[in-house]
Amino acid sequence: AGTISLPKRLSLFQLFFFLFLSYAKSQFQIKTTKIEIIKNRFSKHKETKMNDSQVNSEQQQQQQNLVKPPAKRSLGLLIATYGCLFVGSIASSLLAKYYFVHGGSSRWVSTWVQSAGFPLLLFLIYLPPYVFKTTTRRPFTRFTRRHFIFSFLIGLVLGFNNFLFSWGTSYLPVSTSSLLLSTQLIFTLILSVIIVKQKITFSNLNCVILLTLSSVLLALGSSQDKPAGLTKTKYFIGFLSTIGAGLLFALYLPVTERFYRSVYCYAMVMEVQLVMEFAATVFATIGMAFDGGFKEMVKEANHVFTKGLTVYWTVAIFVNVVTWQLCFAATSGMVYLTSGITGGICMTALLAMNVIGGVVVYGDEFGGVKIVSTVLCIWGFSSYVYGIYVKMKKEEKREKEEKEKGGYSGVKTTEEGGEMEVEMGKVKDDVAAADER
Repeated sequence: AGTISLPKRLSLFQLFFFLFLSYAKSQFQIKTTKIEIIKNRFSKHKETKMNDSQVNSEQQQQQQNLVKPPAKRSLGLLIATYGCLFVGSIASSLLAKYYFVHGGSSRWVSTWVQSAGFPLLLFLIYLPPYVFKTTTRRPFTRFTRRHFIFSFLIGLVLGFNNFLFSWGTSYLPVSTSSLLLSTQLIFTLILSVIIVKQKITFSNLNCVILLTLSSVLLALGSSQDKPAGLTKTKYFIGFLSTIGAGLLFALYLPVTERFYRSVYCYAMVMEVQLVMEFAATVFATIGMAFDGGFKEMVKEANHVFTKGLTVYWTVAIFVNVVTWQLCFAATSGMVYLTSGITGGICMTALLAMNVIGGVVVYGDEFGGVKIVSTVLCIWGFSSYVYGIYVKMKKEEKREKEEKEKGGYSGVKTTEEGGEMEVEMGKVKDDVAAADER
């Protein structure tokens, strides 16, 4: 496996990004190795089946699709996905605050723009097979009723999560809301233990403790952080709404990770995401209709928004819609390519940049309590990533040795740090199910 050389001099952010990139690369390589092992086992099984009877070409293609997700083999796709997450997360957070800072007041409008860009996903779904010819799979192939119902239900929960986020953003500074959202990693870890059997390690607990202390410190110093004219009651409504948004998003990550076990390619992930965002938009549209949100949009654009009509529709609405869609689509891609806990880690990795962005763009206060809270957040994340990176290297070495000795005989291999599970014995069941169909 290739290694990433460490520059002689690193800033805090460069070291931070280096640790994540090293971890992501090693984790991705391990997952690729496991996929190749599954592929080899399937090839041997297919040869045995062909000796007994002839399998038509359509059945062979279906069997290969069950166990060979080609998108997962591209490290470039992983890097591109994280790049989109980087841009989308920071830009959407700043633009959400931009709407409220310059006169916007409707939380339903802020909720609606977070999901209304779902038609943009059609480009990601239809361009690869029909324009770029990168795949022969037709869109929504094997997208079952179960996929649709489950995606729609998750989308409704995501819509409510967006509403809570809008409440928090409308009351809190960007830096404060970003630090509070870092607690979603705690919830992600706990729910991953329950839903996808994530193992608790020292690095997990260390990260949870440090991020919890970060949130507690921020809460204790909240009375000095209230924007001018904001009551204490409204401030804590925003505080609790942001915590609630973090909890729901933490539930979203392991649930989608488990659901994506029935998804076999990156394009299908975007199809699932399309249904989720459609459901979230339905939730927000109903809320806007009952609250008069659409009329309020026109009123804000013409009379209230301080930057004028053009900036309102282009920046506060359209660009905001695009960046949110980029953020959510990239998050789903990260969960599919790696795991739910890794998706949470990636989001946490960007929160420090959101804090800095809030200070630079909007002049948010960055006093002693918030500095300590930020340091604890970065410390917890960095120690977690480093601990997982060390375990990845050990796991990679162990798997290489076992592979050379002819290991991997139909057993379940579990990666303790990154929640990677591959059920080797399931290959036969998948092939048998395809044959039966």
